[in-house]
Amino acid sequence: MRLFAAVVPPPAAIGELAAAVTSLQALPQAAPLRWTAESTWHLTLAFLGQVDAADLDALGGRLAEAAATVDRTSRLRLAGGGRFGERALWAGVQGDTHALGRLAEEVAAAARATGIAVDERPFRAHLTLARSGASRAGGPAPAGTDLAPLVAALADFSGTAWPAAELLLMRSHLGVGPAHYETVGKWPLGATRA
Repeated sequence: MRLFAAVVPPPAAIGELAAAVTSLQALPQAAPLRWTAESTWHLTLAFLGQVDAADLDALGGRLAEAAATVDRTSRLRLAGGGRFGERALWAGVQGDTHALGRLAEEVAAAARATGIAVDERPFRAHLTLARSGASRAGGPAPAGTDLAPLVAALADFSGTAWPAAELLLMRSHLGVGPAHYETVGKWPLGATRA
Protein backbone atom coordinates (compact mmCIF):
# COMPACT_ATOMS: atom_id res chain seq x y z
CA MET A 1 0.00 0.00 0.00
CA ARG A 2 1.21 3.52 -0.80
CA LEU A 3 0.75 5.41 2.48
CA PHE A 4 1.22 8.82 4.04
CA ALA A 5 0.36 10.38 7.40
CA ALA A 6 -1.62 13.61 7.48
CA VAL A 7 -3.79 16.10 9.31
CA VAL A 8 -6.95 17.07 7.45
CA PRO A 9 -8.43 20.54 7.99
CA PRO A 10 -12.11 20.63 8.97
CA PRO A 11 -14.78 21.26 6.32
CA ALA A 12 -15.18 24.94 7.26
CA ALA A 13 -11.46 25.60 6.70
CA ILE A 14 -11.58 23.69 3.41
CA GLY A 15 -14.57 25.79 2.34
CA GLU A 16 -12.78 29.07 3.07
CA LEU A 17 -9.75 27.98 1.07
CA ALA A 18 -11.92 26.65 -1.77
CA ALA A 19 -13.50 30.10 -2.16
CA ALA A 20 -10.04 31.66 -2.49
CA VAL A 21 -8.90 28.98 -4.94
CA THR A 22 -11.93 29.55 -7.17
CA SER A 23 -10.75 33.11 -7.83
CA LEU A 24 -7.20 31.84 -8.46
CA GLN A 25 -8.42 29.39 -11.07
CA ALA A 26 -9.83 32.30 -13.11
CA LEU A 27 -6.34 33.80 -13.55
CA PRO A 28 -4.55 33.13 -16.86
CA GLN A 29 -1.56 31.53 -15.06
CA ALA A 30 -3.90 28.85 -13.67
CA ALA A 31 -4.79 27.34 -17.05
CA PRO A 32 -1.84 24.91 -17.43
CA LEU A 33 -2.02 23.62 -13.84
CA ARG A 34 -3.49 20.36 -12.55
CA TRP A 35 -5.59 21.42 -9.55
CA THR A 36 -6.04 19.07 -6.59
CA ALA A 37 -9.60 18.21 -5.56
CA GLU A 38 -10.94 19.68 -2.34
CA SER A 39 -11.79 16.15 -1.18
CA THR A 40 -8.05 15.33 -1.18
CA TRP A 41 -6.78 18.43 0.65
CA HIS A 42 -4.56 17.57 3.61
CA LEU A 43 -1.35 18.51 5.42
CA THR A 44 1.18 15.74 4.78
CA LEU A 45 3.24 14.93 7.86
CA ALA A 46 5.27 12.09 6.33
CA PHE A 47 5.22 10.17 3.07
CA LEU A 48 5.77 6.49 3.85
CA GLY A 49 5.71 5.06 0.34
CA GLN A 50 4.98 1.38 -0.18
CA VAL A 51 4.13 -0.32 3.11
CA ASP A 52 3.48 -4.03 3.56
CA ALA A 53 0.06 -4.82 5.05
CA ALA A 54 1.84 -7.01 7.62
CA ASP A 55 3.41 -3.85 9.11
CA LEU A 56 0.11 -2.01 9.66
CA ASP A 57 -0.59 -3.20 13.21
CA ALA A 58 2.86 -2.26 14.49
CA LEU A 59 2.78 1.05 12.62
CA GLY A 60 -0.71 1.82 13.93
CA GLY A 61 0.35 1.29 17.54
CA ARG A 62 3.32 3.59 17.11
CA LEU A 63 1.22 6.25 15.35
CA ALA A 64 -1.28 6.16 18.23
CA GLU A 65 1.62 6.89 20.59
CA ALA A 66 2.84 9.70 18.31
CA ALA A 67 -0.64 11.27 18.20
CA ALA A 68 -0.88 11.18 21.98
CA THR A 69 2.22 13.37 22.31
CA VAL A 70 0.60 16.42 20.67
CA ASP A 71 -1.64 18.77 22.60
CA ARG A 72 -5.12 18.68 21.10
CA THR A 73 -5.53 22.41 21.82
CA SER A 74 -3.03 23.19 19.05
CA ARG A 75 -4.68 25.60 16.62
CA LEU A 76 -3.83 26.04 12.97
CA ARG A 77 -5.08 28.21 10.14
CA LEU A 78 -4.65 28.04 6.39
CA ALA A 79 -3.08 31.33 5.33
CA GLY A 80 -1.06 32.78 2.48
CA GLY A 81 0.65 30.62 -0.06
CA GLY A 82 3.87 29.66 -1.70
CA ARG A 83 5.42 27.45 -4.32
CA PHE A 84 8.02 24.80 -4.81
CA GLY A 85 9.80 26.30 -7.82
CA GLU A 86 7.40 26.22 -10.73
CA ARG A 87 6.19 22.69 -9.99
CA ALA A 88 3.67 23.13 -7.13
CA LEU A 89 1.45 25.83 -5.68
CA TRP A 90 0.45 25.52 -2.04
CA ALA A 91 -1.53 27.21 0.73
CA GLY A 92 0.44 28.00 3.86
CA VAL A 93 -0.25 27.08 7.46
CA GLN A 94 0.01 29.41 10.46
CA GLY A 95 -0.61 28.97 14.16
CA ASP A 96 0.97 26.25 16.27
CA THR A 97 3.17 24.95 13.47
CA HIS A 98 5.79 23.94 16.04
CA ALA A 99 3.40 21.29 17.42
CA LEU A 100 2.58 20.18 13.87
CA GLY A 101 6.30 19.87 13.10
CA ARG A 102 6.82 17.86 16.27
CA LEU A 103 3.99 15.54 15.23
CA ALA A 104 5.67 15.11 11.83
CA GLU A 105 8.91 14.15 13.61
CA GLU A 106 7.07 11.68 15.85
CA VAL A 107 5.34 10.12 12.84
CA ALA A 108 8.65 9.73 11.00
CA ALA A 109 10.20 8.13 14.09
CA ALA A 110 7.24 5.74 14.38
CA ALA A 111 7.65 4.71 10.75
CA ARG A 112 11.40 4.18 11.12
CA ALA A 113 10.85 2.10 14.29
CA THR A 114 8.54 -0.10 12.20
CA GLY A 115 11.24 -0.53 9.54
CA ILE A 116 9.68 1.89 7.03
CA ALA A 117 11.99 4.33 5.25
CA VAL A 118 10.76 7.93 5.39
CA ASP A 119 11.55 10.84 3.09
CA GLU A 120 14.22 12.82 4.95
CA ARG A 121 13.39 16.28 3.56
CA PRO A 122 12.62 18.81 6.28
CA PHE A 123 8.93 19.17 7.15
CA ARG A 124 7.23 22.25 5.74
CA ALA A 125 3.57 22.71 6.65
CA HIS A 126 1.58 23.27 3.47
CA LEU A 127 -1.49 22.15 1.56
CA THR A 128 -0.84 21.42 -2.13
CA LEU A 129 -3.32 23.19 -4.40
CA ALA A 130 -1.94 22.59 -7.90
CA ARG A 131 0.92 21.02 -9.83
CA SER A 132 2.50 22.15 -13.07
CA GLY A 133 3.91 18.87 -14.31
CA ALA A 134 7.56 19.87 -13.68
CA SER A 135 9.56 17.04 -12.14
CA ARG A 136 10.94 16.97 -8.59
CA ALA A 137 14.35 16.33 -10.13
CA GLY A 138 14.38 19.90 -11.39
CA GLY A 139 13.11 19.29 -14.90
CA PRO A 140 11.62 22.26 -16.69
CA ALA A 141 8.08 23.39 -16.02
CA PRO A 142 5.71 23.37 -18.98
CA ALA A 143 5.96 26.49 -21.13
CA GLY A 144 3.99 29.38 -19.69
CA THR A 145 4.09 28.18 -16.09
CA ASP A 146 4.43 31.13 -13.74
CA LEU A 147 3.26 30.50 -10.20
CA ALA A 148 4.40 33.87 -8.79
CA PRO A 149 1.13 35.71 -9.61
CA LEU A 150 -0.88 32.93 -7.97
CA VAL A 151 1.27 33.07 -4.84
CA ALA A 152 0.79 36.85 -4.77
CA ALA A 153 -2.98 36.42 -5.10
CA LEU A 154 -2.95 34.12 -2.04
CA ALA A 155 -0.86 36.49 0.07
CA ASP A 156 -3.83 38.09 1.85
CA PHE A 157 -5.77 34.87 2.39
CA SER A 158 -6.19 34.00 6.06
CA GLY A 159 -8.70 31.40 7.14
CA THR A 160 -10.29 30.87 10.53
CA ALA A 161 -8.20 29.06 13.17
CA TRP A 162 -9.15 25.44 13.92
CA PRO A 163 -7.95 22.79 16.37
CA ALA A 164 -5.89 19.95 14.95
CA ALA A 165 -7.93 16.98 16.15
CA GLU A 166 -6.51 13.78 14.71
CA LEU A 167 -3.69 12.05 12.89
CA LEU A 168 -4.71 10.08 9.81
CA LEU A 169 -2.92 7.29 7.97
CA MET A 170 -3.99 7.55 4.34
CA ARG A 171 -3.67 5.22 1.39
CA SER A 172 -3.07 6.81 -2.00
CA HIS A 173 -4.73 5.18 -5.00
CA LEU A 174 -3.05 6.19 -8.24
CA GLY A 175 -4.05 5.34 -11.76
CA VAL A 176 -6.02 6.95 -14.53
CA GLY A 177 -7.24 10.39 -13.47
CA PRO A 178 -6.52 12.18 -10.22
CA ALA A 179 -5.33 10.36 -7.12
CA HIS A 180 -7.87 9.52 -4.47
CA TYR A 181 -7.25 8.72 -0.83
CA GLU A 182 -8.63 6.21 1.63
CA THR A 183 -8.30 6.50 5.42
CA VAL A 184 -6.55 3.41 6.77
CA GLY A 185 -6.36 4.55 10.41
CA LYS A 186 -6.91 7.58 12.60
CA TRP A 187 -5.94 8.54 16.11
CA PRO A 188 -7.02 11.53 18.23
CA LEU A 189 -4.31 13.99 19.15
CA GLY A 190 -3.49 14.27 22.84
CA ALA A 191 -5.50 11.13 23.59
CA THR A 192 -3.60 10.21 26.77
CA ARG A 193 -3.55 13.67 28.29
CA ALA A 194 -5.82 14.60 31.14
